[in-house]
Amino acid sequence: MAAQPPATPLVSFVIAGVQKGGTTALFDYLGDYPDVALPDAKELHFFDDEDRDWSRPDYAAYHARFPAPAGRPCGEATPIYVYWPSSLERIAAYNPAMKLVMVLRDPVQRAWSHWRMEYARGVETQPFAWCVREGRQRLFDAEPWGHHREFSYVERGFYGEQMQRLYGLFPRNQVLVLTSDALRRDPGPALAQVRAFLGLPPAPTPAPREVHVGQEIAYPSELTPGDIDYLRQVYAPDAERLAALTGVRFG
Repeated sequence: MAAQPPATPLVSFVIAGVQKGGTTALFDYLGDYPDVALPDAKELHFFDDEDRDWSRPDYAAYHARFPAPAGRPCGEATPIYVYWPSSLERIAAYNPAMKLVMVLRDPVQRAWSHWRMEYARGVETQPFAWCVREGRQRLFDAEPWGHHREFSYVERGFYGEQMQRLYGLFPRNQVLVLTSDALRRDPGPALAQVRAFLGLPPAPTPAPREVHVGQEIAYPSELTPGDIDYLRQVYAPDAERLAALTGVRFG
């Protein structure tokens, strides 16, 4: 028999996606507000941890990462949650009232930024053009099948599919969709939306800043018009699904 979630879950909101979409900046901005309770680090990777016994989940270690909420909204940011299989289902089992924030970025630019990050880290050694074409076959050898934490450059950009799954688990009034362009261009309105979503009153906007900017090294690839056109075609059906679900359209 599966363990029951705590009667009053401590964590009330999660920034669940997307990777390279501006979640680090949003987490950093929220840290400036004393009426929001955040853990000491971003990306706790609790609900995507496949080494846990999810038939009898123990939330004690998760709760220990957070300060006392003292009546404040309490949340974290782990952007793999919206992509990784079973993560959203585990969140729903933990707290059906969880509020989820999605920060979406043009999936082509997201894939390029993701590749640059993995290449700079030394995880990726192949050129971008190969990775988003032939390289996608690597996911079929991954565990869980079809998913990969590092090489999922294209797959993480299927936002329509991810949002459909999210809306199947949580009512729409528990989901806030932002865009990385809006957050970066003028953080004030985006942060005001987040605060209202969390039930907080208006507050001064923290000073704008660049957060988690990619490394400038000698990359072996450029994002070419051919790559862009190819990925636009790959994403086209999903982009229509995303627009129908959220009204958000990229490209």
